Amino acid sequence: MFHLYTWKTPNGRKPAIALEELQLDYVVHAVDINNEQQFQPEFVAISPNSKIPALVDDANGLKIFESGVILEYLADRTGKLLPTSGAARYETLQWLYWQVGGLGPMFGQLAFFANRAKEKIPLAIERYLTESNRLLDVLERRLAASPYVGSEDYSIADIAIYPWVVSVINNIPQLLGDLAATRPALKRWMDSVAARPAVVKGMAVLNDYTPDARIA
Repeated sequence: MFHLYTWKTPNGRKPAIALEELQLDYVVHAVDINNEQQFQPEFVAISPNSKIPALVDDANGLKIFESGVILEYLADRTGKLLPTSGAARYETLQWLYWQVGGLGPMFGQLAFFANRAKEKIPLAIERYLTESNRLLDVLERRLAASPYVGSEDYSIADIAIYPWVVSVINNIPQLLGDLAATRPALKRWMDSVAARPAVVKGMAVLNDYTPDARIA
C-alpha cells in the first residue's frame, strides 16, 4: 500500500495519475496548503521541505518527497512508464527534469505575478510570459517529432507535464490561445492524454475535499 500526501496542484496531481496508471493501491492524505498543513510536524517528518507531494511505501517504509523522484520511484518499482535502461531511459528522464526545473517553475511564477500578486509588475510578467512561451515552443517542436514527450511510448514525462499545461489552460488562457491553430502538436497530445481513464481519475483526486472531510 502507498500513502500519497498531496493537494490540488499540478505537482500534487502527478503521482496520483501515476498511481492510477500503474493500478497500485494507495490512500490519499490531504495536505491543505491553503491552511498551511504542510508545516505540521507530522508532514515535515515525511517531507522536510514542507512541500507536497510526498509518498510513503508501506512495503519498505520508504518516505519520498519531490514529485519527479516520486514518479521515477514508482516507475522503477513496477518496471513501467520508464525504460529500464539505455538511451530511451535518459531521453525520458531529461524531459521529466525539464518539467521539474523549467516548465513548472516558470508557469508557477507567471501565474503568481499575472494573477495572484497584489502589485502587478509588468517587467516580471513579461519575463515569465516570454520564458513560458519559449518552453511551450520547445514542447511543441518535441511533440511534432514524437507521439509522446519522452519517447515513442507514454511515460512519466507525459504525466509530469500534462497537469501543468492544464493549469495554464485554466488559469492563464491567454498564454495558449487557440491551441489547434497555434500549437497543433500540443493540442493533439493534450487530447490523447486527457482521454486516458487513469489521467481522469488522477486529476480528480481531492476535488471533493472540504476542510471537514475525513481523508484516511
